[in-house]
Amino acid sequence: MEIFGIPIQAFLGQLLLGLVNGSFYAMLSLGLAVIFGLLGIVNFAHGALYMMGAYVAFIALDKFGINYWFTLILAPIVVGAVGVVIERTLLKHLYKIDPIYGLLLTFGLALIAEGIFRDQFGVSGQSYPVPELLQGATNLGFMVLPNYRAWVVVASLTVCLGTWFIIERTRLGAYLRAGTENPALVQAFGINVPVMVMLTYGAGAGLAALAGVLAAPVIQITPLMGSNLIIIVFAVVVIGGMGSILGSILTGLALGLIEGLTKVFYPEASSIVVFVIMAIVLMIRPAGLFGKEK
Repeated sequence: MEIFGIPIQAFLGQLLLGLVNGSFYAMLSLGLAVIFGLLGIVNFAHGALYMMGAYVAFIALDKFGINYWFTLILAPIVVGAVGVVIERTLLKHLYKIDPIYGLLLTFGLALIAEGIFRDQFGVSGQSYPVPELLQGATNLGFMVLPNYRAWVVVASLTVCLGTWFIIERTRLGAYLRAGTENPALVQAFGINVPVMVMLTYGAGAGLAALAGVLAAPVIQITPLMGSNLIIIVFAVVVIGGMGSILGSILTGLALGLIEGLTKVFYPEASSIVVFVIMAIVLMIRPAGLFGKEK
């Protein structure tokens, strides 16, 4: 059976690959959207935090024998703590000045992190095994679905929707949004706004690390894995609307699928299709698909 002259197995396989990539785009753009939407920081270090999450998983298994399931909790905590240190020592001094300084600072931090990991691990990729529980594949009749890739999609969607629900539909999320719009008023109600901001940045860093752990068994772990992906993720955030959490999730998944389908029908354009879509969206709606027009 064929779809547009292409065997259905190949078509669905690329669609699945696009959905997996879209899940990573959604997870990473979610963390970026949380940090920008609540703190107003364009966090260029996000790709480095994603890379650090993958390396925490690799080191934990290689040096300490800590398995994948514990690392899903450990890596966000470790990298989230790094994010807290960055926010408390560096970023807190930049909130009331031009956002370009935050972008430049986080870009510099990303380069430093990449340099440190390149010095320690080199540029060759490190492999991370698929956990035993998720090895193998399931035959769906029309295609064979790798169990781990299915897990990545389910886990990413669960985390993304859970984060959206917390920020948009709970009291905690209301405090976070109010604290960034009118910190003096929220502080008057006895809420420690600086601590809340610090934990928000740490949570965004933790989301990047979690995406890194999920990616570790799928790709080669290298110091450049974050910088190779962050430009696409920024494009996802711009298309969805800077600061729009739901927009980042939906756009990340949609662009992953579009990229996968492009590899089927016109492979030469698969590396630029995201940026073409970004250019078109910005011409029609500069605030992004889900962003708020000023």
